[in-house]
Amino acid sequence: MPVEPQDDLRLTSEPPDPEMPDPKLRRCERAGCTAEGRFRAPVSRDHLNHYYWFCLDHVREYNAAWDFFAGLSSEEIEQQRRRDATWQRPSWPFAGRKAGGRANGEIHDPYGFFDDEGTARPQSPPQSKRAQALALLNLDNDASFVSVKARYKELVKQLHPDANGGDPEAEERMKVINQAYATLKAEFS
Repeated sequence: MPVEPQDDLRLTSEPPDPEMPDPKLRRCERAGCTAEGRFRAPVSRDHLNHYYWFCLDHVREYNAAWDFFAGLSSEEIEQQRRRDATWQRPSWPFAGRKAGGRANGEIHDPYGFFDDEGTARPQSPPQSKRAQALALLNLDNDASFVSVKARYKELVKQLHPDANGGDPEAEERMKVINQAYATLKAEFS
């Protein structure tokens, strides 16, 4: 059996095995060659970690004649190439994985990197009281008092307790809208 590189390191103080050739004296494994075997070549496609040791001339000759895919059909070669593309590790379709994406195939994109250019990106919350009040009424920053008053009346009709059967959520939303309108009324006066 050829000597493997791991065997070259002796970690014990025991004397070396007399049947194991000294790596410095390793001879070319080609019949009739007495040159030093300094270059390794795999024994077969099934034993890639076992090596023949050759001199430079014979390792070149061996490599030129060696065919990893010898004896395999086209389908077997294609299967080997596909396994090698993922380093012989199993792989799954991207859509089947749940870790990085959603069950429906969407990617979780909190920063909007994959948004279309035409879609609006979420904006940071408004800083001033006026901007916050306009945002609560769903109005732009350049809205006039007339448009503020019209939007306020529309929301009051929607959120009034009589129109919602006393819904507490609608009542709380109405209080927030009233406060926003009072802020804007003071700003415009």
